[in-house]
Amino acid sequence: MSLIDSTDNILMLGAYGWAFVKPVRKLYYNITITSVSVLVAFAVGGIESLALLANQFHLKGYFWGLAGRLNDNFGVLGFGIVALFALSWIVSIAIYKWRRFDDLDFGS
Repeated sequence: MSLIDSTDNILMLGAYGWAFVKPVRKLYYNITITSVSVLVAFAVGGIESLALLANQFHLKGYFWGLAGRLNDNFGVLGFGIVALFALSWIVSIAIYKWRRFDDLDFGS
């Protein structure tokens, strides 16, 4: 867990350093990271909820078994979440540069 938290913090430090150079970057970064955070929160909450339903109502089947297995392996899902944040940051920077948002002038 310490390795994952440290890796996540290093990635976020680099992302914040990139984002706070210009106000438009900061806005773009905040929108991107907030969107990914909401997606991850819904996914984690959904997995927890589905596993709870399956456990409480003794639901069987592939889908309910998968929800239970995912719920039992949140450590592995943590690696996926860190990878998702890193990938979203890389894709976000690529789109930002491709769309040339740095060239936008909003006035002073």
